Amino acid sequence: MSATLNRETLLADIHSAFASIKTPESKTIIAIDSACETSLVKILAAFDCPVGTIHTLDPQSKMLMLRAKRGIPDFILDKVKVIPIGKGMAGIAAERMQPVQICNLQTDTSGVAKPSAKETKMEGSITAPMIVDGQLKGTLGIAKPIPYEFSEEETTVLMAAGELLAQLIEG
Repeated sequence: MSATLNRETLLADIHSAFASIKTPESKTIIAIDSACETSLVKILAAFDCPVGTIHTLDPQSKMLMLRAKRGIPDFILDKVKVIPIGKGMAGIAAERMQPVQICNLQTDTSGVAKPSAKETKMEGSITAPMIVDGQLKGTLGIAKPIPYEFSEEETTVLMAAGELLAQLIEG
């Protein structure tokens, strides 16, 4: 685990990213997306990852909608903007309501990751569902450019970050 990964510090950083959204009037899509982007930057730094996404579940379409991204190549962007439940790492994490991890996207043959995932040039990857009160709210995915298996502790911290994000986005 990264020496800088500290659960309390990371959760405080996420809280501070949403601090300016205090009233219904200030809770605009732009403000929420900006807070998500800021939070994602903090999460990626804590896990020493250059690539990540935050998707939220659209209650009407039941699709995962991209809210924040870092390090996703432009030519892949259309493929990750909207993700069906059950498709790709984010969709499978959402369907199973548990983290999905691949040690090396480049050599994976499980079929869990979409072919476009290889185009990111990332290897170690994990996507965690964002769950609040037993309800799926979205997914949080991060990746490293090296083969990597995220530890149980790292997975627990990522799940906590996802839960907090979901609460703050909805709250």
